Amino acid sequence: MADPPDPAHAAADPPPRRNLVLDLFFGRHSALERGPLRVLRLVALGMVFENYDIGLINSALPQIAAGLGMEADETGFYTGAIRLGGLGALFLIPFADRAGRRRMFLLSLFGMSVGTCATGFSQTPLQFVALQIMTRAFMLTGATLAVVILVEEFPADQRGSAIGMLGVLGGVGYGLGVGLYAAIEALPYGWRALYALGAAPLALLPFFRRALRETHRFERHAAERLGDERGLRAWAKPLVELVRTHPRRAAVVGLAGLFGSMGSIAVFQYTSYFVQVEHGWAPGEYSLLVVGGGLIGLFGNVVGGRGSDRSGRRLIGFCGLAFAPLFAVLFFNGPAAFLVVCWGLYIFCMAAGDVVVRALAAELFPTSHRGSAGGLMIAVQAFGFSGGLFVVGLATESFADLARVVSWVSGASVLAGVCVLFLPETHRRELEAISGEPVFPDERGAPPPASG
Repeated sequence: MADPPDPAHAAADPPPRRNLVLDLFFGRHSALERGPLRVLRLVALGMVFENYDIGLINSALPQIAAGLGMEADETGFYTGAIRLGGLGALFLIPFADRAGRRRMFLLSLFGMSVGTCATGFSQTPLQFVALQIMTRAFMLTGATLAVVILVEEFPADQRGSAIGMLGVLGGVGYGLGVGLYAAIEALPYGWRALYALGAAPLALLPFFRRALRETHRFERHAAERLGDERGLRAWAKPLVELVRTHPRRAAVVGLAGLFGSMGSIAVFQYTSYFVQVEHGWAPGEYSLLVVGGGLIGLFGNVVGGRGSDRSGRRLIGFCGLAFAPLFAVLFFNGPAAFLVVCWGLYIFCMAAGDVVVRALAAELFPTSHRGSAGGLMIAVQAFGFSGGLFVVGLATESFADLARVVSWVSGASVLAGVCVLFLPETHRRELEAISGEPVFPDERGAPPPASG
């Protein structure tokens, strides 16, 4: 008996009612279908929990360091080691090119939830780092597959906008972590209680299993999967094909991810530390900084998504990544009165650049190893994150050096912007036209629109 039609791809699906948020990201006159938007809501809900964990470690680092006996000059090395969790994501993500995006996304939600909760029970710095490495591997796997799912489900002229909206909706989790951090001194067990709350997604797993479907493109390209290998060979085959068929694209995208992560991590990781130690801010004041600046930065996702859908990935990506270090320098070296504005403008630029880099990492490669391309990007970014933090740790002899060192390291984002200029333009082009895959007719019996 034939399976019932997938409601996410039904031809008679009526368009959603207009609202201001959709108009902001997609434009008032964009034709939006309910199926892709339903997928966007689901993966964005999953990414709320990923960003929650990230918000915690960026906010509560002073309290975590004090609770676990970390010295101030050791925090860069510990947090740098945690970022190596991206190497674990490289192990997990290639299976999404064989078993499917949906299965690995659900596994990622389970893994990140268990890991975040378990982190709250850490007793030593080593335990904390080990649990966070495991958690980050699952978080980054989920984040990468969220982008792949959106790229494969949305029309060519809306992919960037969908990724930009994912960034904003997922950022709710970051804001949640930062907001709860404001009450850290009142919570029993302090930062440990915040991590224990990370178990919440476990209760939603049955809902995700019912609601999230495999992507239409993955199913259509089933015949293009890479043979019948099993075990280690099945894991390695998509990565081998990625390097064999598109070595230049993989290298340039990887360098963009490496330099971008190096430039951003020190700024994000030490913002809380800087304002609390240098300016004497309370945790609640830091939370207001993130919320206030985040409202400015929110529009960076709009520019990175909708702007790159209209004007091109390379132009928007380069401008965002190249201008970001200017505001990082002003934040760490300028007057206190401009902290919120500079922070917001930095978030604005980095958000725009990040949307473009994430879009390119998924769009430039075939369906058969699109997930693996994202995994390679995550692994390279892990080295960038760790490298940026290790540089800060090595170059900072005292707290007085911190602002100067972080300012210099943030300049690596400019190199990421230059890399974007050397990649093919992908906006308004069908994925099959970009990667050279066979073109399949859609469910209505018509071929996909011609590439731009």
